[in-house]
Amino acid sequence: MILQSVVDLVAICAKKGIQNAILSPGSRCAPLTLAFARHPRIHTRTISDERSAAFIALGMAQQMEEPVVLICTSGSAALNYYPAVAEAFFQQIPLLILTADRPAEWIDQYDGQTIFQQEVYGKHVKKSFQLPDSDTFSDQSWHSSRIVNEAINLATQFPAGPVHINIPLREPFYPEKGEAFDFPEKPKVFNLVKSKTLPTEESLIKLKSRLEVVQKILIVPGQQRPNTQIQGILDQLSKNQNAVIVTDTISNLQSDQTISSHDHWLGNPEISETLQPDLVISFGKSVISKSLKLFLRKTQASHWHILEDGNAKDTYQRLTRNIESEPLFFLNWLNENLGNQNSKYYQTWHSLEKTVSANLTQILQREAFGEYAALANCLGKTPLLSKIHVANSMPVRYLNLLGKRNQEVICNRGTSGIDGSNSTAVGCTFTTKEIVTLITGDMAFFYDRNAFWHNYTMPNLRVILLNNHAGGIFRLIDGPAKQPELEEFFETKQKLSAQHLATEFGFFYSKAVNHEELEASLIDFYSDSLHPKILEIETSSPKNAEILKEVKEKIKIVIQQQK
Repeated sequence: MILQSVVDLVAICAKKGIQNAILSPGSRCAPLTLAFARHPRIHTRTISDERSAAFIALGMAQQMEEPVVLICTSGSAALNYYPAVAEAFFQQIPLLILTADRPAEWIDQYDGQTIFQQEVYGKHVKKSFQLPDSDTFSDQSWHSSRIVNEAINLATQFPAGPVHINIPLREPFYPEKGEAFDFPEKPKVFNLVKSKTLPTEESLIKLKSRLEVVQKILIVPGQQRPNTQIQGILDQLSKNQNAVIVTDTISNLQSDQTISSHDHWLGNPEISETLQPDLVISFGKSVISKSLKLFLRKTQASHWHILEDGNAKDTYQRLTRNIESEPLFFLNWLNENLGNQNSKYYQTWHSLEKTVSANLTQILQREAFGEYAALANCLGKTPLLSKIHVANSMPVRYLNLLGKRNQEVICNRGTSGIDGSNSTAVGCTFTTKEIVTLITGDMAFFYDRNAFWHNYTMPNLRVILLNNHAGGIFRLIDGPAKQPELEEFFETKQKLSAQHLATEFGFFYSKAVNHEELEASLIDFYSDSLHPKILEIETSSPKNAEILKEVKEKIKIVIQQQK
């Protein structure tokens, strides 16, 4: 007999709008598996590798901005969720994690597939719950329903994030032949009534008074989803020359009015000295650019951070005001209350932006074949109505160096690991018919190959694999680059080719080792297909490092000539 509380749990999920569940097969979780699989309003998929399953769920929830359910059996299965759980926590992505467990009396008794699962994710979930292990009494049923409601509400409450429910289950796990699941039509539900967070009139008066004495305002959006309303306000502030807007690629707020090539000059002390702001205003999550972070940490400017819940995020070590507000409201207020700013300051930033934008393409075209120019070429062919997933390490840094993007850019910058980038992109393909392009390096790609180990079609997935057969970023970091152990212990040399994986998982495959092969491969790379496609760009790690340094030096010379 299946616990009615498990059936009620699924009914509550459906009633509260959850539409998707990702499960990994197991016996202890069978009651959960069957209940989700049999509910008519929840789309349930099965992914065998729990680590991939969790990142796939994350990729779906990130796009839909609603919780996706994760279901696994007891024991180490739950631990394999951990990397994605941590990523979801720091990216503020809602997940509802359901882990089946042994009853409490069997924990730490040499019983099979058993670990300490209560609160296993520690501080990396918003909260952990333990479901009652029976529904013998009506209060236990009430308690179970209350927990599920609270967990789902909490997952979506700002800041969104993962919530864990551990569920002890006793045998029998499987219904008898002919036993139906009785999903209640009106399960016990209580919903969260959301409200906006806005600053008080008194606080706005004080902020306006402070604005009257600043002349050089720098606005720095962190990682976030595209937002046309915020984009419009930022563009207006820039057109009026009332603020300089510096946008990393993961801000998804880049436009012709924003600065997106800053990585090319902020590392130069002579130039950076002329760009010092009076006030930095930030919102959103992290930024990629290390040079931007170092520049802002060295500035003497005040820093205001806008965040709905008011939690302090002093990324640049200059925080003076933490403003509890929705960014959209505050930016509208800022646009209406700013007087004329220092136009020379604005023009200095935008002159640098124009110089880099006008010269970078030609400089790359004159370079030898390598990742940098090859990726620039690929991006020129990427459809505007598509999404770009990018892996950490060098791919996301190349993307940032290559300037303004019109597509939504998605990257696992919560923890900035290489694990799970394939799987996150796969999850995204499950939510859209648009092309999803994964730009990845060889280490991240092969590390997460089980992302493709499932039975679901992904005809809209395109993978651009930068395979230099090593962890090339370590040649660009002064510490490891100077060590004799660089090649053996940092670069992780490997001889793998994606061609074998493509054959195994049914991908169309092409490979480029020079400009001509790349051009030929790109002709039909984005054409409609019944199968996903991989374009493997094979290069040399030492050569890539050399090209990157040459391009930086040439950009530096061009900027000096424009002075």
